[in-house]
Amino acid sequence: MYLLGYDIGSSSVKASLVDAQTGKCMASAFYPKQEAPIIAKQPGWAEQDPSMWLGNLKLATADVLHQSQVDVHDIKAIGISYQMHGLVCVDREMNVLRPSIIWCDSRAVPYGNKAYSSLGEKFCLEHLLNSPGNFTAAKLAWVKENEPEVFWRIWKVMLPGDYIAMRLTGNVCTTVSGLSEGIFWDFQKNAPCQELLDTFGFDASVLAPVKPTFGIQGTLTREAAEALGLAEGTPVTYRAGDQPNNALSLNVFNPGEIASTAGTSGVVYGVIGQVTHDPLSRVNCFAHVNHTAQDPRLGVLLCINGTGILNSWMRRNVAPDCSYPQMDQLAEEIPIGSDGVSILPFGNGVERMLQNRESACNVHGIQFTRHDRRHLLRAAQEGIVFSFQYGIEIMEQMGLKVDKIHAGLANMFQSKIFRDTLSGVSGATIELYNTDGSVGAAKGAGLGAGIYKTPQEAFSTLERLATIIPDHQSEYREAYERWKSHLSEF
Repeated sequence: MYLLGYDIGSSSVKASLVDAQTGKCMASAFYPKQEAPIIAKQPGWAEQDPSMWLGNLKLATADVLHQSQVDVHDIKAIGISYQMHGLVCVDREMNVLRPSIIWCDSRAVPYGNKAYSSLGEKFCLEHLLNSPGNFTAAKLAWVKENEPEVFWRIWKVMLPGDYIAMRLTGNVCTTVSGLSEGIFWDFQKNAPCQELLDTFGFDASVLAPVKPTFGIQGTLTREAAEALGLAEGTPVTYRAGDQPNNALSLNVFNPGEIASTAGTSGVVYGVIGQVTHDPLSRVNCFAHVNHTAQDPRLGVLLCINGTGILNSWMRRNVAPDCSYPQMDQLAEEIPIGSDGVSILPFGNGVERMLQNRESACNVHGIQFTRHDRRHLLRAAQEGIVFSFQYGIEIMEQMGLKVDKIHAGLANMFQSKIFRDTLSGVSGATIELYNTDGSVGAAKGAGLGAGIYKTPQEAFSTLERLATIIPDHQSEYREAYERWKSHLSEF
């Protein structure tokens, strides 16, 4: 008996096949092999063609089936994880009307700010838990004003995962977690926010019907099954945005538990057991995968856009002759604090943590007679971690105690400098696990199909690979305080 998980990212689409009994990943594949293209017609814009996601999903599925040679009738459920906050618009024939405006597109900030002003700060934070900011609702407002010929043809708006599920099953639906990440959900009324819809001039019918995060959300159509080489009628039983799903994949469900990733963007995601918000809306609060009105579970999300892109920029422009492990080796030759060099990694669009300000990346403290590329390589990693810590301090002010951080051993968490700096500056123990988003989506599908009765059963086989204990805390804190002093220049 097997479970199939998909992770629809902006860089690639990954599929994993999991043995439901052992919890082991039997096969996995991702496409494209090079980073998927992002369309940027203007500075600050970022779009992708949803058909590209579907094409890569088909290739990844074929690869996984070829590797595993399983009987597709033994695949009992499918789960979907997806890049958050994207906007997909379809007409009544379920045709896509324009490219998806994805998570890192910043064009909608003025529209979100205008709604924040119209609705009032108090209303937004108490009902939506966030400013409308640059999220899906604000992206739709941009389409309404700038592409009215598209807007008036829209039947439904959906998130990337909703679109993939629609193409697999023919059913149009979403989740409370999905509506909350789009800033459509009213946590006080436990329903879509009519005041927000009225402010933007949206009819409520544009939103897809709500289904539970865990449970049958549709079954594979004959057309989809034939295209993917799967069995018609296989149920789709789970979907969630990539960060709630990452937390699920790391067995993070309950108040006080923390998950983190550091890929294209950097994320710290903590679960809190009350409906709350940051007064300045610098971190986001969304419904977690197991949230209910009766038993609240919110994911408090810190996202740093300038994470993996800073590291890859360093590789292209500072160390083009090095692999990432070789960059880490060079950086390890420099002591904690990078000998006075500090980098603020805010060069990839607006940063929510900075109240939606957009800034170029800043480098401080370079002395030409003392510093070389090793200092820059270390300062880049430290700067990313210090931005995490700045956000963690905001989360702590909201009542979230950070003692332990769960993460997958992937992307920048493969770097010893990154791990040690995060543990040292935060004082938190870091536990690294062998999992990823597509494996988490598969196990989420197992929960949704009733194959697993509890999260404890689903994640009993989760493999812990390493534990990092805080060390050199005073040195990291000194470097962090120096880094933080430069924020006042923004």
